[in-house]
Amino acid sequence: MSDSPFVPVEVPIEIDKSSPIPLYLQLAQSIQGAIDRGELAPGDRIENEVSLSRRLGVARPTVRQGIQELVDKGMLVRKRGVGTQVVESHVNRPMALTSLYDDLRESGKNPTTDVLEYRIAPADRQTASRLLLEEGAHVLELTRLRRIDGRPLALMRNVLPVEYAPSHAELSTTGLYDALREKGAKTAVAHERIGAVAATAEEAEVLGEEDGAPLLFMERKSFMDNGHALEYGYHLYRPSLYAFEVTLVNR
Repeated sequence: MSDSPFVPVEVPIEIDKSSPIPLYLQLAQSIQGAIDRGELAPGDRIENEVSLSRRLGVARPTVRQGIQELVDKGMLVRKRGVGTQVVESHVNRPMALTSLYDDLRESGKNPTTDVLEYRIAPADRQTASRLLLEEGAHVLELTRLRRIDGRPLALMRNVLPVEYAPSHAELSTTGLYDALREKGAKTAVAHERIGAVAATAEEAEVLGEEDGAPLLFMERKSFMDNGHALEYGYHLYRPSLYAFEVTLVNR
């Protein structure tokens, strides 16, 4: 890590020309490893292509391809007059039946939660329909702010039947799904919808974005294996820090 973003950082890079792994990919993996280990911090500038080519003894197009690999992943950015810099940490979340808290912990992040709203109230018609309950049945209305390393990442609103409601204290220290599993309630299937929406003034203030800034949203309704609805969630994410990741298989 350098003291200034304009001073290039010389990253230790190992290139094995006898390896079946393409040279550009070895270069990309070495730089990515330095980013993952914190040896390269957001804003750090890496060596230019000419310098890397000479130091490693590989062709400049090979270096360019390796750097482009990380630009395409959103880990590096090229800036005219500045060079190639490390971008702010980005969460790439796989599409799976997991909680954001668990995914962040497993990826080495440090998630924390601010419980902004914790309210038990009668379900209105829309909430009752979503959770397959009678109108007026008591539910937990929950709003949380999820942070990584102290930075706002996601504003999460959830509603669930009161019998499965974790305590305020539990939700401050763990993820919702983990707290639900402690109560014996486990998601078996979920329906999910993903899109983009403009931030309201309130949402923008909480997430540290501009009023009207684009946000990613994820809407999820999950069910237990007995067919009972477990929770409904509507989560907003900062796109500068977050992306959904999907693996596609040709059948």
